[in-house]
Amino acid sequence: MSDPPKDWDKELAKIDRAMARLPEPAADPAPARKPAGSAAPAGVAPQHAGPRATTTTWLRVLLVLTLALAMPLWPYPKGCGVGLYAYLAAACIVVLAGVWAGISTWNRRRPIGHILAIVVLLWGLALVVAEVLPRVGYAKAGIRWTCG
Repeated sequence: MSDPPKDWDKELAKIDRAMARLPEPAADPAPARKPAGSAAPAGVAPQHAGPRATTTTWLRVLLVLTLALAMPLWPYPKGCGVGLYAYLAAACIVVLAGVWAGISTWNRRRPIGHILAIVVLLWGLALVVAEVLPRVGYAKAGIRWTCG
């Protein structure tokens, strides 16, 4: 019922013979080394941030900042109804734009731009929260979602 015990010396001898038939490697490959001053882990090449990549990243950050700074100047009524929903949609776009700029600045290793993108993200969340919380009963004065 149980298998007889294996003779491990014979098994290892078979493995040694099989390995002896394999061709020898030409040279022992050296492990990947991290270049001096590189921030990327060994074996991972950092993303090249040429002049065009840097320019497009900063243009994204400036576009997102402009959108975020324009939100307090919203020209339409936002008290209730369609105007409120349009304002909330624009505020959500500010949040998404902050995430978009944050990903771009993170990938291109631009810390100042990344901080600005996080500020825009938080500003967009504050815009949304300022309109939603009074309407869900958080504030003392309840404000309605619809007009009428």
